Formats: sequence, C-alpha cells, structure tokens
Amino acid sequence: MKKLILVSTILFTNTQIIEAQEKPKLTFSGYSEVYFNYDATQPKQSLRPNFLYNHKRNNEVNINLAFAKATYATNNLRSNLALMVGNYAQYNLAAEDAIMRHVYEANVGVQLSKKNNIWLDAGVMPSHIGFESAIAQDCWTPSRSLVAENSPYFNSGVKISGNNKKENLTMAFLVLNGWQRIQKVAGNNMPSIGMQINFKPKSTLTLNYSNFIGADKPDSLKALRTYHNIYAIYEPAKKWSITAGFDLGTEKIASINANWYTPVIIARYKVNAKNTIAARAEYFNDNYQIVANNNNTNSFKANGFSVNYDYTITPNCLWRIEAKHYGYPSNLKTSNPSNNFNALTTLSIKF
Repeated sequence: MKKLILVSTILFTNTQIIEAQEKPKLTFSGYSEVYFNYDATQPKQSLRPNFLYNHKRNNEVNINLAFAKATYATNNLRSNLALMVGNYAQYNLAAEDAIMRHVYEANVGVQLSKKNNIWLDAGVMPSHIGFESAIAQDCWTPSRSLVAENSPYFNSGVKISGNNKKENLTMAFLVLNGWQRIQKVAGNNMPSIGMQINFKPKSTLTLNYSNFIGADKPDSLKALRTYHNIYAIYEPAKKWSITAGFDLGTEKIASINANWYTPVIIARYKVNAKNTIAARAEYFNDNYQIVANNNNTNSFKANGFSVNYDYTITPNCLWRIEAKHYGYPSNLKTSNPSNNFNALTTLSIKF
C-alpha cells in the first residue's frame, strides 16, 4: 500500500503544473444504509455464515455501510477519498490492518490521452469484476448474490482504461496487490493482473467479460488463481430488465486443480416511478471451499432464491424488503436445518 501511496503522490504532483490554469472542482457525497435482518436458522452469536459479508448481524438493527466521499476533478486529473464504517467494512476487510478497514476508496488518476480518453488510476478502487457493488442502492436486490459476496468488491493497484469514440466499448488492464487486498498477503511477492471488456452493442444490451490472474497465498504454495466473470444486462422495455451471469474460478492446491463456479439470474420489473420488484435465482459450487468458507471440511454447494420489493421514498432515499431462501447439502446446514429462510429490510440514502 505504501508503494501505491507513493505512486499516487508522484502522479498528483506532476499534474499540478498542467492543471495550474484550470479551475478544479471539489465535490462531496455520501451513502448510508441501515438494515434489520432475520435469519430463521438463528445463527450462533447472531452472526450469519462466513461466506456472507453484508448484513452480517442477525435479529438486530445495524449499519451495513456508511461512507463520506470527497472527489477532486479537473479536465485531466481525478481523485477520490471515501472513508467508511459498518458491517461491510468490519467483515469484508477483516484481513486488513484496523485503520485500513475504513478505506472505501483512495485513488488518483491522470488522463494520458484526451483524444482516446485513456486514464491511469492508482490506489484503492471499485472492483472491475461483477455487476454488483457494496452500495446496495445501485444494485437490483438489497442483499448481494453469493458470487458477489465471494469475489472482489474492490481493487488495490494500478489501472489503465479507455473507451472508443462511440463510447460503447470500454477496456481496462490492471496490476493488483492481490484478490481484494489493500496490502499483499505475507510471503506473496508476485503481482496479480486483471482485464475488463465492457461492450454495449445497443442501448438495451450490455456485455461484460472480466478476469483475474494471480495469487492470494504465499509464493511457497505456488497457488495460481484464475477467475473469469461473464455477464449480460438486457433491458428490452422501460419496465423490464434481466441480468444473467456466470463466473468460473480455478486454483491449484498441491497436485489438485480446484475449481468453483456460479450462475446467477436476476429479473426486475418497474411497476412505476416509485415501486419496483425483482427476483433472483443462483447456484454456487465450491468443492474445496477456495473462496466460500463455511468452517466445514466438506465442499460448499448452495442454491438461493430471493424476491424483493423496493419503494422509492425520494429520489435519493430507498426502502426495501426481501425474502430469501438458501438450500444447502445436509452437512452444511446450521443450527436449524429445517428452515433456511431469511428476511431483510433496508433503508438507504445517498447525499
């Protein structure tokens, strides 16, 4: 992380001369999401399973994510700093140093080519993988899918990105500190890389491919991880929209080539300007618990189905309620194996 801060400082300093004649723009924004979750399995210590990182506390009102963000921008310079609190910060960044768990974003970018809109960004940034983020209000469902919970929400590294003149094709190449890591894993000295291609052949269709190649373990284990993320978003009408995705990961463990995969589909219907409903079906298979860990020696397999209703109170304030059911093999069920029902309600605001 110290190297990233140094790179960011150098980039920022070198662009001050270029920006001297331009009027910078400094803006502030934020987000806050409060929730109540009821899990019929009644997990011990009120903590939901290890493979979930959002809405982690059961049967209590809590904060999932709240952050304040400052953005500085000129014609060819941009920078973001956002500090956060909440369950997402506490559990999803548990492996980081305590102070770094509060960093949602910390990056600076320089435009390398105005003609081709090519940017170089460095620091902690949103992930290039997946169609969901930690900001629930930007997602179709109030809870995250299993694939989102067990793939990176953020990147830490350097990214070069650009788009074509039609602005319907965006490409990015990244050099990263690892699999959702601000600081590298001890004993891991090799950088990881990633790529993203996002294409909109028409206004109603978005196609995306993202990948990751690297390691999340010490070099001595020689555990190379590869990950492929594919999804499509189709919006055939103003009221209807569908997202379908498929992710596949592999990692070598000793002489075993482990793999995990997950398909997911979400359908959304906008009843009117204030009311929206959505449904999600998903499946997750991780035979060696490479990313989805449930403190169990057996493989992890789960299917899920959820439905949710959203009510837009104001343009920036959203109330949501969701019913979800997970199906597990018998050896993964928790203290109440007969019922894997979960109910969630959230209230979020952007400002």
